[in-house]
Amino acid sequence: MAERESWTTDEFGSSHEGTVGVVLADGTIPGPVFFDSGSGAGGREVAQWSVYDGRFRRPRAHALRAVCSCGWSGPEHPLDWEAIGEKDLEVHGDSEADACVRDWDHHTTVVEATTVPLPEMITGLLERLEEEVDKLAKTSPVAAVRAARRLEVTAERLGYWAAHGTRHDLDTAQAAAALGLDETATRKLLARFGRWSPYA
Repeated sequence: MAERESWTTDEFGSSHEGTVGVVLADGTIPGPVFFDSGSGAGGREVAQWSVYDGRFRRPRAHALRAVCSCGWSGPEHPLDWEAIGEKDLEVHGDSEADACVRDWDHHTTVVEATTVPLPEMITGLLERLEEEVDKLAKTSPVAAVRAARRLEVTAERLGYWAAHGTRHDLDTAQAAAALGLDETATRKLLARFGRWSPYA
């Protein structure tokens, strides 16, 4: 796996892992750049956008765009090489990279809007509970740990029947769309809550 910075949300995890992608002038997507360790023990592959600066025979990025592990990609943000010149791309391409992060943030907002809605009462209770446990952690961290453990127990108990009901009502693709996850993550989540093998 090539090294590069990526971002996820707490809820969607690796199902929607975002990164800054690179597009070359001919519209192609470059492969990772190999950095030789110089010790004869191999090296490492890097796909971080800032290494595509055209130096040392590396490809030069024409534009940056947000990409997501779900297959989505955002609009291209061209790099101004006349302004960048020989300067450090990581510093002088950061505004385009930041634009990619904002594009991906918007993408995850759209994903969240397509998931099964939660009643406002449930959302409000969860938010208030998080706030109260956070306050408790400031005065009694161990009590907050106990509260978090109680939440785990409650989630396991509630999730058991919910997982079985979901498995009965929906196929994996439908459940994945409702949860905003990919099918692999959905199978693992339902199996964990329902206490069956994810390979069953």
